[in-house]
Amino acid sequence: MKILTRTYPFKQSKRWLKDSIMYGVAIWAMLYIMQPFGFSMYQGNKLLVAVLFGLVTMVCYASYGLIVIRPLHTHIRPWRIWHQGCTVLGLIFFIAICNFLLFSLVFHSPVTTGVFLLFLYWTLIIGGIMTVLSVGIEYNRSLRERMEALLSNTTEEQKDVSITIHDTNVRGNDLCIAINHLLYIEAQKNNVSVCYLKDDKPTFKEMHTTLTAVTEELKDYENIFRCHRSFVVNVNNITSAKGNSNGYQLKLGTCTNSIPVARSYVPQLKSFIA
Repeated sequence: MKILTRTYPFKQSKRWLKDSIMYGVAIWAMLYIMQPFGFSMYQGNKLLVAVLFGLVTMVCYASYGLIVIRPLHTHIRPWRIWHQGCTVLGLIFFIAICNFLLFSLVFHSPVTTGVFLLFLYWTLIIGGIMTVLSVGIEYNRSLRERMEALLSNTTEEQKDVSITIHDTNVRGNDLCIAINHLLYIEAQKNNVSVCYLKDDKPTFKEMHTTLTAVTEELKDYENIFRCHRSFVVNVNNITSAKGNSNGYQLKLGTCTNSIPVARSYVPQLKSFIA
């Protein structure tokens, strides 16, 4: 019960049309390609029928979101997990009714309670899959938006901050750069390779030090994040993060290299944008 009464952690999507098209296409693909629930036995135009079910799903999703969910979000604050669960079940039920009527029309099936319950059962299975997909999309969308907001704020705060990375072997080979110009640092045996922006282009400099020593030097800067045993990145310059709980691949600035985030560091990465 405590979980159900928690505030729903994701923002309400405003992309109803885009999302409805995506789910409509997903239903079409599932029916036409996989042909479940005896659909493979249909002798008519399978492509057309699959398109019809996809269109009905798309229209139901868009109209339900605009007519039901959006007004509820406006009047109910805070929006809790049980609110989200009830609206999702309502959406699935609404889609089930509309698709059942289409099913009865296309397949000349009798409109009976038993057939509807069977159809509702199928819809709940598909709806469960689509709900998991939806939550995943919402999570990644929220993750991206939070990251963009965080990086924008932190970059502005540190625009005049400079850092120095010391070379332990060659005197005068220390590197002093603006912190926002640092992209990442990679461990290479007894040295590190520092990737930073110079005239807006990625530049590399090899220095005789260890990644542990560099991390210790820069420990006061929260945006300098060790994401892997061989990499330290400046989260201010992350332009994209793709992956899941098993690990991420980061892109920084204009650099084309992908920087790995080891699985053990994923929770720490998420804490930056929580």
